[in-house]
Parts: sequence; structure tokens; C-alpha cells
Amino acid sequence: MDRVRKVMISGQPVDARPVAAALGGRSVVLVGMMGAGKTSVGKRLAAKLGLPFVDADAEIEAGAQLTILEIFERFGEAYFREGERKVIARLLNSGPQVLATGGGAFMNKSTRDTIAAHGVSIWLKPDVEVLLARVRKKSNRPLLQTDDPEKTLRRLLDERLSTYALADITIESRDGPHDVVVEMALSRLAGALCGPAAAGVSERRKVEVPLGHRAYSILIGPGVIDEAGAEIMRIAPGAKCAIVTDANVAPLYLGRLTASLDKAGLRSSPIVCPPGEATKSYAEFARVSDALIEARIERRDIIVALGGGVIGDLTGFCAASLRRGVRFVQVPTTLLSQVDSSVGGKTGINSPHGKNLVGAFHQPVLVLADSSSLDTLSAREFRAGYAEVIKYGLIGDRKFFDFLEARWREVFSGGPARAEAIAVSCSAKASVVAADETEQGERALLNLGHTFGHALESLTRYDSARLVHGEGVAIGMAAAFRFSRRLGICSGQDAVRVEAHLKTAGLPTRIRDIPGLDASAEDILSAMRQDKKVERERLTFILAKGIGESCIARDVAEAAVIAFLKEDLQPRPD
Repeated sequence: MDRVRKVMISGQPVDARPVAAALGGRSVVLVGMMGAGKTSVGKRLAAKLGLPFVDADAEIEAGAQLTILEIFERFGEAYFREGERKVIARLLNSGPQVLATGGGAFMNKSTRDTIAAHGVSIWLKPDVEVLLARVRKKSNRPLLQTDDPEKTLRRLLDERLSTYALADITIESRDGPHDVVVEMALSRLAGALCGPAAAGVSERRKVEVPLGHRAYSILIGPGVIDEAGAEIMRIAPGAKCAIVTDANVAPLYLGRLTASLDKAGLRSSPIVCPPGEATKSYAEFARVSDALIEARIERRDIIVALGGGVIGDLTGFCAASLRRGVRFVQVPTTLLSQVDSSVGGKTGINSPHGKNLVGAFHQPVLVLADSSSLDTLSAREFRAGYAEVIKYGLIGDRKFFDFLEARWREVFSGGPARAEAIAVSCSAKASVVAADETEQGERALLNLGHTFGHALESLTRYDSARLVHGEGVAIGMAAAFRFSRRLGICSGQDAVRVEAHLKTAGLPTRIRDIPGLDASAEDILSAMRQDKKVERERLTFILAKGIGESCIARDVAEAAVIAFLKEDLQPRPD
């Protein structure tokens, strides 16, 4: 144990010795796709913990005296997988170690069971672009010996995503120094095995939304889904519960939520909706409302929204309408919904004429934001949610934007900065909501980028393959700053800085970044006229005097909007 050292997470020391002791003879097993960095990270993590490092693929090649590629070519994948299963079982039975596994090893249920019995699993989850860049450097990947390796890699990642998500810990591994990933792994192990204090930071946060007798709490942190029953029992003892979710979220979290409610003695019934923006429709509103009536949900019972913004908006509107108002709890499972749509009581559905045009203000009685649920999001979904996080820095908190510029990678990877970013975002929204609950004034600032973004979503007919909400907001915020610069109220330096950070985080910033969108300036303006902030047929924009200083601009001349859009739609010289 002499090699055990301290590492630094966000400036705070995390002692590896309690982590090594808390493992109690178990191994740390790294899983994930080829090219995820399991070997490089594993060697460094083993040194920190004072444990031996073993690479399962290297053990297989040494035993067979053949490369992995040669084993595949001579004997086939089925033969290799069976041998892989046996080797991993042997290694994990030989004592504690840090073990790097092959990309497909975790797909085998027997292997997963062995890992669960003898170790703690960590999924290294890099972006597909990072994986592609890494695997292109090597030609020895058996499953990528195809005519289109990139297509094959994307298919494999899609097929394996839900299984990798079963790992005990998920760490988003960015394209940067492996030591950063190692430090994050040690921090997450400390939090999981020794408690948050050992990780040098409290991962549990609480934000209050002060609305008098309708005040409620937002609980933020890993594992809060498992505490839902106790928290709901505290505010609604003996209530019946209905859980509204979608077909993507249900397999991941419905069982855990139901088990938590059962443990608290709360009866529940699930209502599963199709995934996607199209679910915010008149038809689905009617179907879910009828299902709630059939479940005999009464005014003092609880409706739980389990999912992203679509489920939260639809469920909240059903709760506001059913029996003229039923209590509901938000359990947001995406970054976007955790920092934005689950807080503040805006509920609604879409019309063919525009987004969120039918709805009501109906506050939840509790928000449970389980930060560990973000580990199962795709990179694209997480980035889209991050756009809403950036928004809070842009509308009124320049220091928060500085924080995000400096530590956005840690927000993405799941470190302490993630919980901090969620808490700051929720606190900012709670303050605005408390001051202007029904958006008669300053709350409109929360719509920075949304006039442009909602119009673009409408023009793509809410096709998530082309544009998701957070991407529309990112384009809209960059456009709002460019428009503000054109109007002479914002410095060019701030506009460039905002666009640069959005790009760095992997977000689109230009209307022409949207695949297949062939819209004129007039088309975009027409879509904007359906925005819910339009008053007496006059457009209202949220513009910017600078980073952290947004403003409401009413009666913006349509001629100025058209001129800006025509200029903005022109191809750039670069």
C-alpha cells in the first residue's frame, strides 16, 4: 500500500487509502467500448490504489499465443467470448486488482454477475467522435474489420449502451489527459464506497422554491430516486400514486421508483407514453388523463412525472387539469429537465401551430433530481441539456458563465462541478420564479434563445433526428447575442465568446447547422409569430447587453429581424 497517494479533485484532496480499504478485497473493473481508454486509465488507477493492474485481452493473448484478431479469424467470435468469460472469472477469483475488460465482455450476463460478485464496475463512456479518433490509430479491432468501421462502431455503441449503463459507476471520458479521468474515478469510488465526505465534496444538494404555502424543495444528488417513497410519504402520507413515464425511461428507472414507493407503503400504477416531442399532443393528453381517472387518482393523491421535459410538461398539464388540480412530483431524468423544465410550474402541450401553446402554471410539490440518472444519457442529450445550464450564466450571472468555461469538462464527466452546476441553475430559476411566477415580467428572461429556438423546432416539425430542444436553444442564444450586437446593444467580444463556448461544448450555433433545413428569413419570422411571448401580434425578444446581462425587448421591428436573419443565413467565408 506504499504507492497509495492523494489526488486532487477540484482543488480538494481525496485520500485513496480509505477507498482501497473500503473495497474490502474487491476488484475495480473497467468496462466500455474499444478505445475508451480502459488500459491507460486502469494502469494509473491501480497505481493510486496500490493494486495490481491486469488487462483481460492481454491475458487472453498470452494464454492463446495469438492476437485477439487472430482468435476471431481462426475460431470465430463465439469461441472467443466463451474463453473471455472463463479468463475474467479466473482473474476475479485470484484477488483484488484493477481489471480492464474487452469491449464486449460486459455484454455477457454471466460475466456481469461475476463482476458484481467480486468487484465494482466503472463504465468509461467517451463520445463516439473520441472513440473513432482513437480506434482509427489501430487496425487490430476484430469487430471493425468492415467496409464502414464508423457505421459499425456507432451500431455497436447503440446496441451496448443500455447494458453498459448497468455498471456501478459511469464516467464520461473526454478527449484529454487520462489522469483527469483517473482522478474522477477515484472521487466517484470514494463517494460510492466511503460516502460523499470522503470524495471531498457533498454530492447532495437542496434548493428551496419560496412560494409561500406552495413552496417546495428540489433535492439533487445521486440515488434520490431510491428515496422517492420516503420523501413523498412525508408530504402525502397514504396517497395513491400514478407514475407517468415513457418507453425509454421505464426500463431504466420505473422499477426503482416503484420499489421505493412500495417500501414506503404507497400504492402506484404506471402509465407509459411513447418517447419524443410528439408525445406533447392533444391525443396523448387525453389518453393519459383518462388513464389517471381510471386509476382513481383523486385531488389529494400524487402524480409522478418520471422522465425528461416532455413527460414533465405533459404530466404537469394533466395534473393541473385533472379534477381541477392534483398534486404532482417531478422526477427529471435528463439534464435539461433537471435544470429547467421540472422547476417553476410551466406545463403544457404543443399545437400544430407552435410549441407549448396550450398549458397551465401548476407547481410541483417536490422535485427529485437524481444526478446519477444523467449517466445513461447519450452525449447529444447531455450537450442539449448543457445549453440550458449555460443560459443561467448568460441571463444574469457572469461569474457562473466563467465557472462553466473553466470547468465544463468536469460537468460533463460527472464530478463535483456537475452537482454544483445543477444546484446553481435550479437556484437561479427558483429565484426568478419566486419573483414572477406567471411570467408577467422578469421571468421572460428565462426564454433567452427560445424565440429563435422554438421557431426552428417548429420548422423541423419537432424531428429530434434533426434538432432537439437544447440544440435549438443553443442556436437561439448565439443568434440572440449576434442580433444584440447588430442592434448595437452588445459588444462583439461577448457575442464571439458565447458562440465559442457553445461550439467548444459540441453545440450548434448557426441556423445552417440544422440538417436538411431549407427555410428563408420570412419562414423563420412566420414561425416566430406563433411564439407564446407575442403580444398583440408584436414580437418580444430576450436580448443581451452582455454576458450576464439580458433584457426584454418588446416591439422589435420585423424589418430588423428579417435583415438580421438574411445576413445570418448567408454562408460564412470559413
